[in-house]
Amino acid sequence: MAVAAATLWTSPKAAETSDRLALGTHSAIRDWVSGMTREQRVDGLVDRTLSQVLLGDEVHVEEIEDGWAKVIVPGQPSSEDARGYPGWIPTRQLTTTAPVRPGRPHLVSATATAVRDEPDGEVLIPGVTLGTRLTVIDEESYRGWSRVVLPGPQPPGWVRVRDITEAPNEPVGSAAGRLDAVNVAGQLLDTPYVWGGLTAYGVDCSGLVYLAYRMLGIQLPRDAHDQADATTAIAPEDARPGDLYFFARRGKRIHHIGVATEPGPSGKPAMIHAAGNYGKVVAEEFTEERAETFVGAHRVFAD
Repeated sequence: MAVAAATLWTSPKAAETSDRLALGTHSAIRDWVSGMTREQRVDGLVDRTLSQVLLGDEVHVEEIEDGWAKVIVPGQPSSEDARGYPGWIPTRQLTTTAPVRPGRPHLVSATATAVRDEPDGEVLIPGVTLGTRLTVIDEESYRGWSRVVLPGPQPPGWVRVRDITEAPNEPVGSAAGRLDAVNVAGQLLDTPYVWGGLTAYGVDCSGLVYLAYRMLGIQLPRDAHDQADATTAIAPEDARPGDLYFFARRGKRIHHIGVATEPGPSGKPAMIHAAGNYGKVVAEEFTEERAETFVGAHRVFAD
């Protein structure tokens, strides 16, 4: 990807005039989200948006149609396609594969940052969000800045050292990893709920979980029902912070997910989740509705 975040659409016709900010060469996701009401972010995007793809993430182009590319996103596993998540992205937001350069893989650990042409210079790519993978070229930083590879033919850019962290060499494991997942999810508290969102400017329930574990070097599927299939069911009373809670209505597939936290003041199970009814990411005890639709607890790590 050549932009900070590209939205994955259900079809070239799914995007409307009001979505133009999300379709440009800078994909102004923050402005796009802030221009929508809660109802538009939660209900208005259903059947239009699927997910989002972050700067530098790989996509495979299947076909081109009137300025749109039908793509597969291998980094977002999906039961829809064994190769990865399928959808449509404007061709202007794509670029060729970056040349391989030696360096150290990092992840953006700030909620958002910007890539600049030089330390404290002009912004090249704004809105680079939590979980974005960047390759740091040089061993030493320069006055609090690191030089990073950019996709396609672009020359390297610069990012603040304080906004990135070295990517795990292997998945973070067990109890410590579960607590780290809670910390990442907590970093996104009050982030607007956006159907299909995968950024610190807007995220949905499964997107929050995907990002939390991506920061730990673990690639979960993108959607909640697939995340359930990819994790291990445990007894609800054995759930610990960082485990996952799943929810479904009677006779329906899983539609909601949250990251377990310590029980609330009343002793009820509690979680951090992107909640459409609140229109944002919240931390709370199970409400009556959540308790009624709760279908199980799962663990990502094998203890």
